[in-house]
Amino acid sequence: MTMSRRLFLRGSLVTAAGLAVGNRLSASEQGVADDKGVIWHDVTTWGVEGRGWADQPRKRYFDRFPAKADGVVPKPVWNLSRHSAGMAVLFRTNAKTIRVDYELLSPSLSMPHMPATGVSGIDLYGKLGPSRWVQVVKPTKRHVVATIASGLDGVDRRYTMYLPLYNGVNSMKIGVPSACRFEPVPPRDKKPIVFFGTSIMHGACASRPGMALPAILGRWYDCPTINLGFSGNGRMDKEVAELMAELDPAVYCIDCLPNMGPALVRQRTAPLVHILRKARPKTPILLVEDRVNTNAAFFPARMTHHVENHKALREAYQALTSQGVKGLAYLPADQLLGDDGEGATDGSHPSDLGFMRYAKAYDEVLRPLLAASS
Repeated sequence: MTMSRRLFLRGSLVTAAGLAVGNRLSASEQGVADDKGVIWHDVTTWGVEGRGWADQPRKRYFDRFPAKADGVVPKPVWNLSRHSAGMAVLFRTNAKTIRVDYELLSPSLSMPHMPATGVSGIDLYGKLGPSRWVQVVKPTKRHVVATIASGLDGVDRRYTMYLPLYNGVNSMKIGVPSACRFEPVPPRDKKPIVFFGTSIMHGACASRPGMALPAILGRWYDCPTINLGFSGNGRMDKEVAELMAELDPAVYCIDCLPNMGPALVRQRTAPLVHILRKARPKTPILLVEDRVNTNAAFFPARMTHHVENHKALREAYQALTSQGVKGLAYLPADQLLGDDGEGATDGSHPSDLGFMRYAKAYDEVLRPLLAASS
């Protein structure tokens, strides 16, 4: 007997389904309630969206890179790839109370310029037409067992839980009352958008995981996204490009300039594009300029850096297109953080307002690319 993954685990039918396909399920996976009447569902049994290379071995389930990347990509990139940025769990339930049980990789729950809700929280969205924010976990310790939402309306709907941005996850379960329906929703088959970038792409300084740029755009387009932002270390590395070339996305978005200078931009842009284009001849590649710090007008050296970075990327883009490289798109920096100086926490990293502005600027270019490639 065969069953779709979507039906692998469904509320009180879990035990029967598991026996039907010959699976050996743990007590929690079989729908056995704990002493509080809560059934806990291990999210790894149906899959987490936003994990590229999902069919390749990993050192930890919630790592962003497969195990083979260790020792190949730069060490800081590998270390940051242990963060769960961009990953999301999908499920349906009619529960009025939803709980989470997750263990974090690091005891460092927050940063001076970014709250624990963004660094280490779990962020819940529910379908209400488009996906709308419901609630976020406010972690205070490494092992979190918490009610993420109670008093819900009990409507059977799809939910999305975004995982922490600047911390890793060792394990994660979702709990609902035993009388409620629960249906895991496996990762979608749609081609994802792949984002390669810096701390900004990584998610600094979103107040919660759902406000990172890839998450916002994923909701707008109702499609999977893969977040390859590496805080301080998104530098168009050849080794990362070669790994990215193994993926089959709808679009590649390259937003590494905030971690680079003009010389490095000139050195690395063309090789990265050629690696991706050789492996994926028709996949659009979007090159994004360095956002302008919101206070750059006060600091001539900083403004000069932005101007020179932009010039280097434009020259690389023009050279590639003149060589006949197809499918390239370009996003200027003008509107990434807006023009009023209010879009960042520290001049550099977007606030939630800044991320919404980023998303709107991306949308002007991305939406036509997605339409053309569909």
